[in-house]
Amino acid sequence: MATVSRPRPVPLSYRLLDGQDTLPPIVFLHGMFSNRNIFRTEAETLAQQTGRKVLIMDARNHGESPHNPDCSYEAMSADVQALLSKLGLTPCVLIGHSMGGRTAMTLALQKPEMVERLVSVDISPLVAVDMPNIFKIIPAMNSVNIPRNISHSQASEVLEEHLKPFVKDSSIRQYLFNSLVRINGRYVWKVNSENLWQHKEQFVDYLQSQGVYCGRTLFLLDSNSPFVPPSHYPMIKRLFPEAQFQTIPDAGHIIHIKKPKEFMNSILSFLS
Repeated sequence: MATVSRPRPVPLSYRLLDGQDTLPPIVFLHGMFSNRNIFRTEAETLAQQTGRKVLIMDARNHGESPHNPDCSYEAMSADVQALLSKLGLTPCVLIGHSMGGRTAMTLALQKPEMVERLVSVDISPLVAVDMPNIFKIIPAMNSVNIPRNISHSQASEVLEEHLKPFVKDSSIRQYLFNSLVRINGRYVWKVNSENLWQHKEQFVDYLQSQGVYCGRTLFLLDSNSPFVPPSHYPMIKRLFPEAQFQTIPDAGHIIHIKKPKEFMNSILSFLS
């Protein structure tokens, strides 16, 4: 009988903010094209306000983490599981945005004992009509030409002008800028966009995970989210029977950038 090989985890780059051991730690998983710094402010605020340990990490093919051709949610879940086990951070509160939300759901469905409660930010386990459109950003990112040795704020202006025709939402442009870094005077993207482009069908498929997660779950979304339409709610409730849905008006897809205060209030209220 053939055995199903489990994905091999890669060692993720991370930052752990220290706190008490008595409360479940909080773990943030960022979305596609981003890295752990997108949640730096939220992580620091939550560590301060709740006294909990807070972990932020770079997903494979993002930030400082290794590049790997396997882009499946099973592989990304295996990476997070390995890191949580290594650091002794289970059960944890898992908060994932977009791609990170689907990774978080995969982990919770596979290993419910590792997750004390779950927050999915503007994403569903099902396929949304808008999902494939995300990848139209990659050619726009790759075609930008930023002069060498200009300041970060000047680079931001160049990028802003270049991306405007392709990316209408200013909070998404701001989100993308988070992944631009200067190395030896040259601006480069800290994301393996070539790999993401080649495996884009893996990101827009239904979550393959078997199982049910019965822990407390919050689906936090924009009031008109194309990623979590009401037609998805029944299936979500089957996989996550304790799921609550909370909408934030005019929050867009990058809720934590467009509505940071409302985002933090929702997380704090869910934790209490």
